[in-house]
Amino acid sequence: KKLETAQALRTLAQAARGVSASTKEPQAAAAMLDSAQCVMEGSAMLIHEAHQALVHPGDAESQQRLAQVAKAVSHSLNNCVNCLPGQKDVDMALRSIGEASKKLLVDILPPCSKAFQEAQSDLNHTAAELNHSAGEVVHSSRGSSSQLATASGKFSQDFDEFLDAGIEMAGHTQSKDDQIQVIGNLKNISMASSKLLLAAKSLSVDPGAANAKNLLAVAARAVTESINQLITLCTQQAAGQKECDNALRELEAVRGLLDNPNEPVNELSYFECIESVMENSKVLGESMAGISQHCKTGDVVAFGESVGVASKALCGLTEAAGQASYLVGVSDPNSQSGHEGLVDPIQFAKAHQAIQMACYNLVDPASSPSQILSAATIVAKHTSALCNACRLASSKTSNPVARRQFVQSAKEVANTTANLVKTIKASDGDFSEDNRNRCRVATTPLLEAVENLSTFANNPEFASIPAQISYEGSAAQEPIVRSARSMLDSSSYLLETARSLVLNPKDPPTWSILAGHSRTVSDSIKSLITSIRDKAPGQRECDYSIDNINKCIRDIDQASLAAVGQTLPCRDDISMEALQEQLTSSVQEIGHLIDPVSTTARGEAAQLGHKVTQLARYFDPLIVASMGLASKLHNHQQQMTILDQSKTLSESALQMLYAAKEGGGNPKACHTHDAISEAAQLMKEAVDDIMVTLNEAASEGGMVGGMVESIAEAMGRVKNLFINIHQMTKSITCPEELGGLASQVTVDYGQLAHQGRLAAATAEPEEVGYQIKTRVHELGHGCIYMVQKAGALQLSPTDSFSKRELIECARAVTEKVSLVLSALQAGNKGTQACITAASAVSGIIADLDTTIMFASAGTLSPENEESFADHRESILKTAKALVEDTKLLVAGAASSQEKLAQAAQSSAKTITQLTEVVKLGATSMGSEDPETQVVLINAVRDVAKALAELISATKCAAGKPADDSSMYQLKSAAKVMVTNVTSLLKTVKAVEDEATRGTRALEATIECIKQELTVFRSKDVPDKCNTPEEFIRMTKGITIATAKAVAAGNSAQQEDVIATANLSRKAISDMLTSCKQAACHPEVAEELRSKALQYGSECTVGYINLLEQVLQVLHRPMPEQKQQLALHSKHVAACVTELVQTAEAMKGSECVDPEDPTVIAETELLGAAASIEAAAKKLEQLKPRAKPKQADESLDFEEQILEAAKSIAAATSALVKSASAAQRELVAQGKVGSNLANAVDDGQWSQGLISAARMVATATSSLCEAANASVQGQASEEKLISSAKQVAASTAQLLVACKVKADQDSEAMKRLQAAGNAVKRASDNLVKAAQKAAFDKTEVDSVVVKTKFVGGIAQIIAAQEEMLRKERELEEARKKLAQIRQQQYKFLPSELREDEG
Repeated sequence: KKLETAQALRTLAQAARGVSASTKEPQAAAAMLDSAQCVMEGSAMLIHEAHQALVHPGDAESQQRLAQVAKAVSHSLNNCVNCLPGQKDVDMALRSIGEASKKLLVDILPPCSKAFQEAQSDLNHTAAELNHSAGEVVHSSRGSSSQLATASGKFSQDFDEFLDAGIEMAGHTQSKDDQIQVIGNLKNISMASSKLLLAAKSLSVDPGAANAKNLLAVAARAVTESINQLITLCTQQAAGQKECDNALRELEAVRGLLDNPNEPVNELSYFECIESVMENSKVLGESMAGISQHCKTGDVVAFGESVGVASKALCGLTEAAGQASYLVGVSDPNSQSGHEGLVDPIQFAKAHQAIQMACYNLVDPASSPSQILSAATIVAKHTSALCNACRLASSKTSNPVARRQFVQSAKEVANTTANLVKTIKASDGDFSEDNRNRCRVATTPLLEAVENLSTFANNPEFASIPAQISYEGSAAQEPIVRSARSMLDSSSYLLETARSLVLNPKDPPTWSILAGHSRTVSDSIKSLITSIRDKAPGQRECDYSIDNINKCIRDIDQASLAAVGQTLPCRDDISMEALQEQLTSSVQEIGHLIDPVSTTARGEAAQLGHKVTQLARYFDPLIVASMGLASKLHNHQQQMTILDQSKTLSESALQMLYAAKEGGGNPKACHTHDAISEAAQLMKEAVDDIMVTLNEAASEGGMVGGMVESIAEAMGRVKNLFINIHQMTKSITCPEELGGLASQVTVDYGQLAHQGRLAAATAEPEEVGYQIKTRVHELGHGCIYMVQKAGALQLSPTDSFSKRELIECARAVTEKVSLVLSALQAGNKGTQACITAASAVSGIIADLDTTIMFASAGTLSPENEESFADHRESILKTAKALVEDTKLLVAGAASSQEKLAQAAQSSAKTITQLTEVVKLGATSMGSEDPETQVVLINAVRDVAKALAELISATKCAAGKPADDSSMYQLKSAAKVMVTNVTSLLKTVKAVEDEATRGTRALEATIECIKQELTVFRSKDVPDKCNTPEEFIRMTKGITIATAKAVAAGNSAQQEDVIATANLSRKAISDMLTSCKQAACHPEVAEELRSKALQYGSECTVGYINLLEQVLQVLHRPMPEQKQQLALHSKHVAACVTELVQTAEAMKGSECVDPEDPTVIAETELLGAAASIEAAAKKLEQLKPRAKPKQADESLDFEEQILEAAKSIAAATSALVKSASAAQRELVAQGKVGSNLANAVDDGQWSQGLISAARMVATATSSLCEAANASVQGQASEEKLISSAKQVAASTAQLLVACKVKADQDSEAMKRLQAAGNAVKRASDNLVKAAQKAAFDKTEVDSVVVKTKFVGGIAQIIAAQEEMLRKERELEEARKKLAQIRQQQYKFLPSELREDEG
């Protein structure tokens, strides 16, 4: 905000110097510079006070000073604006009106100096002059400053004369009440005049301001209406004269609506405008006939009523013409439509003015009790409307500051209104001087609250954006505006003639003039109706688009003739693939526009021109591409197919445009809607046909673009169908739901059949396509049969036989769905292999994260005497093999699905091997140097992560052309992959060199953070959201890492640098992840989201700069280099502060946890230990299932499982108890829980310890259940392995959580370390036992043959008996299957029986 303010002040200073230099009067130039200087000084004070308010947020005195300084700056800005050319003259006019209005405040009016008739004539004359001057002010506000100065001076002069005439007229009133009413009307005219000048002043300062023109028009009409009220009250003219004068003034006021109509006048649609014109023209015709008739008969009362009706009709016609011209202009394709604002400034301005006038009447001593009550009612009505508007605005805005301000402003207005009403009620009808003073005091805060609200609502941020009418749009508006002006001019002449004719109805020349004006009015209205209808939005664009598509059809006809004659010239300037891509893209875009064009043609006239223009724009490239593609095809039949289908699509689009032009966006033209829907359906069918042809041609030509998408979409349809079949099976108990489900199954199968046809045409090899087609066909028969059975069950819901048949049908259809899905997957083999490989790599990354935890905890120790050199060559060799796999993977994206599958499988296998050899190498380095172990594992983790991104990019790019955006993403991912493999190789070579391994680790960390930042800046939305509290917790790691980085730079020790590199990598990664997850929460406002992402990016960039500075210090350890470390660290700290403040803003007013986190940690640890002990006791009671075995066999696999699982349960129980003891030791030492300043950190540590203990308990329970299930023969060895690995991972996390604040040499920590090692050993033993069992299971089970003769014969007899029994069961099962098929065959339709035959 400070930067924005400084930039705005800089711009203001430049503008002030420019205005001063161009001003000829030295005094005015000096005033401009002085006022600008006051703004600068006040702004400096404002920024200072704002800083103080932020430092002391609860200080009421600083808040009060800030408000005072803000008001002073606002006053200085107003003074600066008032120094602009023209503004000074408007201010002088305002002051003149204010001075003149003081004449109305006297208790006794001056004596009359003129006769009544003369005073009445003066009032009418000055009223006409003032109304004309108001129109001149409106017109000059859009002109130069000198024109505005002249017009405002003339307006103030005419107002002074009108006020004198009004006061003179008030002196001729017969009663005191009439005199009070006249003076009140004069006061209203004074206030309306001031509002008009203020609106003109605002428009001249900022002509492009939203709604400024409409606000000025409203102010001008308010002046006219108040003048008419006074004239109606005061004058006693001959009958009909008043009505004619009032009508003339009203017509003069609405004339401004036709000047540059670039804003909506009302909310009427285009066809509603036409209806309004027709209705008002009918009313106007009747009233004009009435004017003529009543002049002849001398019925002056009826004449006055007819004039009033005619005036209202003319105003309605003008408003409809202005709105129609706006819609015509904005519908032009080159115009830009405006956007509705958050609030309506006109509503706020009207309410503000009405409340001001009502409050003035409340405190006016001359107001009667009835007038006071009426004014109070007006105040309550308008303040209620303002509060409702604030409520709506607060619900629509996404800006939390604006939301709070609207709510607070509404509260202030409501409270001050309630206080005023209470004061009026307390008067109890006694409006004495004291009670009026109390009312005056009560109105002051109300007026301030309403004025503050109006000022806030006029913020440009909430204003609507005016439309930008193009030159063509303005030209289209001109006939409508010209006809409307002609109507107003001729109507004014007609009313003036009628005014004189009603006084002298026997004057034949005047009757002739009246008839002429009446004809002119009728002609202008006819011209207006014709112009509006001819300029209907979208009609001209429809004509242009129709001509364009007709030209395209002629071009393709010529190409078809040339193709028939074998003379179609071949295009050599572009490849066949590019032409196919261009044609496919054009057809797809046309398909996407069918529904929008259809929608706008039925009911959105203003958007019709835009949509049909977009549609027609794609036909030129469509025809060019289709002719070019046909010229490159050698098969004549294919040439003609492409050209004919392109022509069919063009002809259907032509039919669509004719129907859209007929509909015109009129929702009431229902007779055209069927034709529009039919044309849209024909276009969709034409698009589908040409897409099938293009995909077939692509498949034959070896171009696989779009095939993967077709197959993937078909697979999605299959899954939807499967879900609906499952729902149908569940609904057997609720037969009334079967109808809807059967309908949904029918729709799903229709979509599947369409996608299946595309997938079959594009699948490779050809056998897969045939298989897809056949299985989809078979699935259709199954769906027919199932829907029939669903109908039968609906007819007899209690029939158990029908239920059983429906279940069998659903089961058969489910099997067919599985067959279709498998066929689709066979055609998508490469993509499926990529998905499988990505899943495998994801598991590898998770396994590496667990290994990093063990390494960080210092428990990654070698089992035998080996060195890193024993594994170096294997790592290098495997890494080079992975590079070769990477090349094959990138090449596989552009080749067949078979090659892609091979490349994906090979890369997954190689990364698995690389991970294992790197883990062995890291383990061989020993747990004495855990940081170096972490560096090495992080390096291979970066490679695995890059490979996962590469596989994902390859999957997206498979089958795409070379210039597709996904290909660029693939190349970028391949570069990152090569970079990370190179980094791994460098790390492997430098890991044993104590002089350089820290530098190398830091370089790898910087590269990793840059890659993380690239992912962070992408527009990908995270899979899950995070809380602001978690986000704040992650930022603390940045602070710790920054301090370590500065310390490492100052010490320049390689060990410190390695530790910094590892910590930095994790801290930045965690912060970026939590930042994006918290920012993307759906309840976070857009402004806060942008801030969080911006500050997260800035913090990361600043931290990268800090690490690069550490690198420079390592290369050149100079004092000046080390001094830079502090500057970089301060920048990072500032960014972290911004991040924390943003996160706090995300939290809002959330409640906090009142419980002590240390106590919770102790309780949860003990609970976890009890849970583990209970699981261990359960495991003790388990016995292996009985199994015949020889007496001399050793322990079998199931016994090994139980022993290993018992060992793990006992070890984890000891581990959690050790963790609890370590935690109590920390509390006793005062490191946790005693210092209030560290309460937040302690709570976060305790929460980490709690979650780690819970994970250990849960993992151990899962292991016991898996062991139990395995012993009972209900679970696989793979589940045991997974459970044991989860125990190991959670154990490592608990070790890390306990070591955060612990003393490494304490007795409790030693016991904890020993317990952790025991868990790891027990887990490894169980994994080895399970893996050995899985390997042994593949061997054939041997049969134990009894050695005795009789026993052997008994074995043979038993085996033969079992064989005969199995054969009999098989025969019975075959017979049962045959019976089922015979029963099903009876219910098949005859045509299906023939097909079956």
